[in-house]
Amino acid sequence: MLEPTHELMRLCEGKDVFLTFFVDVGYLIQAEKYPELKEELEEVKAQIESMISKGHDVQLHIHPHWEKSSWENNRWNFGTETHYKLSDFSRDEAADMVRRYKSYLEELIGRKVSVFRAGGWCIQPFEHIKDVFEETGIRFDSTVIPGDFLETASYAVDFRTAPMKSRYRFQSDVLIEDENGIFTEFPIGSMRYSPLFYWRLYILGRMFPSQHKMVGDGQFLSQGGRKKRKLTQFTIGHVSSDGYYASKLEAALNKYENLNFQDLVVIGHPKGNTLYSVKKLEQFIDKHHKNHLFISFQQVV
Repeated sequence: MLEPTHELMRLCEGKDVFLTFFVDVGYLIQAEKYPELKEELEEVKAQIESMISKGHDVQLHIHPHWEKSSWENNRWNFGTETHYKLSDFSRDEAADMVRRYKSYLEELIGRKVSVFRAGGWCIQPFEHIKDVFEETGIRFDSTVIPGDFLETASYAVDFRTAPMKSRYRFQSDVLIEDENGIFTEFPIGSMRYSPLFYWRLYILGRMFPSQHKMVGDGQFLSQGGRKKRKLTQFTIGHVSSDGYYASKLEAALNKYENLNFQDLVVIGHPKGNTLYSVKKLEQFIDKHHKNHLFISFQQVV
């Protein structure tokens, strides 16, 4: 994670391009418990400090499975099968987690945070965490991917009824627009991907593995039969700077310009960086940073 994240920040230097890093706070809290992880943890904290010093934004990201995780035999053991999303915990447990994680992050970076992204996009049911968000001052979310749908053994995401808008207000349900709602959703950009897109990635990955292999050593949670569905039918997915998805950044920008949207939210995971994606993202930034604003959530909210 450290080197890929450093590379993302390098792409932005001297261009007035600012990113928002949604920090997985659960990892930081759990790592505090293990003396053997002290050096690694200090490196991560130093990098977060570097993000802030370079003008980037840091906001709240919660993967609740960290609550049930432990470090044993030089590896993390996770409880993703039963405790992957906030709604897998009671309302009180989920509320306590939000309070603790938000407080830890704010103390670490020296300022308040008000924007949230749910781990695994598991923001539903929002009512489960609505009260603690209101209590703690979390007023903005960027989790929804309009049109996306996913169901796995650990979790399900269904954004098929989400408003197709640049941003919208909501109250108790993140998928129902409410002009009087106290919360604001900034949806992640979405695109329709053909099976050919994924077959092309499959072939390129085998022909040019050095270009399309993730440069970090992180892993993504298995998504069940989603791979088969992507290879056999059209699917809706996020606009992303990860891997081969970065090849669609230009098309996504054209789509959202034609829709007259004010915003295009591009998601990325440093662990998902490849040599190919870094090159494509750098080309995209270099081409557009003078005629579009690349801004963080802190600059918007």
